Amino acid sequence: MTSAVIIPARYDSARFPGKLLYPLNGIPVIQHVYENAKHARLPDDVLVATDSETILEQVFSFGGKAVMTDRNHQSGTDRIAEVARTFDCDIIVNVQGDEPLIRSEMIDDVIRLLEDSRASIGTLIKKIDDPRQVTDPNVVKVVFDADWFALYFSRAQIPCQAPHSDIRKPDYYKHIGIYSYRREILLALAGMQQTQLERIERLEQLRALEHGMRIKIKETPFETYGIDTREDVERVEKWLNISL
Repeated sequence: MTSAVIIPARYDSARFPGKLLYPLNGIPVIQHVYENAKHARLPDDVLVATDSETILEQVFSFGGKAVMTDRNHQSGTDRIAEVARTFDCDIIVNVQGDEPLIRSEMIDDVIRLLEDSRASIGTLIKKIDDPRQVTDPNVVKVVFDADWFALYFSRAQIPCQAPHSDIRKPDYYKHIGIYSYRREILLALAGMQQTQLERIERLEQLRALEHGMRIKIKETPFETYGIDTREDVERVEKWLNISL
């Protein structure tokens, strides 16, 4: 199967405008993401899909590939779908432009998940070690079946332990927001209206589940943090230094 990584890179951010250009250890966030993706073994191509001439020029400056996309896209999924329509490959991987800790192994893992013919989409999860994350609505939780297909994603605590449950310490898993899509699934998903559950939880992946698409998951040992605010920068730089 042929595959390509597309990194959606929007300039505007309500909490941290221009964050993809912020220098982490002297290197722009978007360059960290791009170079990590280039180290993956399975993708045939990597490129940035942006709405910003400034980001486009930054990517060109470090030798990367980038294309301009419509400024009016409502989500990263819509942005990568615009580019995917011009691509002749089997699998599209969505790597967020604000995830400088993404590992090449994680990209290869989500591509391999689609070797299962039952799967429409692949994504990763990680066991939650910090109990505070279980009830944190900014940490998306997931439950899955015996074949490692997602049953539901939520900002709430799932599973919710009943008062008299005989399981004293259930395991909780958080969702890591990297996706692999079969190309035709991505294009179909981008053409659908938002669903009720998606709008309630503000989670795009619920649109796929509501339409009967199967999301195959794999547990990863790797931690990753995105950059949503300026306060996230210090934590991400600390992790970058640890991984060097």
